[in-house]
Amino acid sequence: MLRNCDAFSTFSTDNMEKTKEFYGNVLGIRIRENHMGLLELDPEHSSVLIYPKEDHQPADFTVLNFYVPDIEEQVKDLKAKGIEFENYEGETRTDSEGIHRGTNSPAIAWFKDPSGNILSLIEQKN
Repeated sequence: MLRNCDAFSTFSTDNMEKTKEFYGNVLGIRIRENHMGLLELDPEHSSVLIYPKEDHQPADFTVLNFYVPDIEEQVKDLKAKGIEFENYEGETRTDSEGIHRGTNSPAIAWFKDPSGNILSLIEQKN
């Protein structure tokens, strides 16, 4: 039924101007405002819609993931732009760089956008 349909993700923000700056300038993603005044992220291979919400509460789970070929390089680049990576203990324990290096999973690093939404980098080697 939905096999041939395009899909996209949505999540909210409490500050559209900071969100535009973060996704457009810090992360370097093409952005545009659509006809409803909502922010559209246009990564090359998918789309994401971000909408303003006065009573926004950030999710306690990852809302957006980015595949990257070299996680160490990407973490270093984003840290240079002021991004702070999350530090986790337990099953998702991260190292001093903020990278989780599981034995049966790819390397992952989590960080937050200005509204507290959790994003991740997931290493995907070619």
